Amino acid sequence: MPWTNALLLFVATLAGMELFAYAAHRWIMHGPGWFLHASHHRPRTGAWELNDLYAVIFAVPSFVLLLGGVQLGWWPGWTWIGAGIAGYGAIYAGFHDIIVHNRIAHRYVARSRYMKRIVQAHRLHHVVETKRGTVSFGFLYAPKPEALKAELKRRARAGVRAPGGTQR
Repeated sequence: MPWTNALLLFVATLAGMELFAYAAHRWIMHGPGWFLHASHHRPRTGAWELNDLYAVIFAVPSFVLLLGGVQLGWWPGWTWIGAGIAGYGAIYAGFHDIIVHNRIAHRYVARSRYMKRIVQAHRLHHVVETKRGTVSFGFLYAPKPEALKAELKRRARAGVRAPGGTQR
């Protein structure tokens, strides 16, 4: 496979994973998968939380595609799609777990407009501790914080869920 096609598959998979992650976060993790994800919306008491099982679940397709593409003679494109999934997982872990949630101590401070916006959007996501009424489900893209704050207020007024998880 030409390197340009491989690179295109890898980058397209990275972009596609943001769409997949948004959908999975909004409709699975904040839906029927809340029993795992709820731990992420509460203070963590140890190094791990039940929500970390999603990393294992989402790593399986990447592992299978990499194994098939590299070792089992499958179409070589599957290797690059698997690598794109793994790349997105690495970006997610670095951004979400390390930068936003400080799961590994660091001195990084968001200074660029993009990083400030994405960190603030994720923090606004965590204002609501229940599975309904929250905002901003993406990880690498986020609406403006002002829009998210307005949406949180609108939902609170409408009685969806108030910040802090109480019903209004």
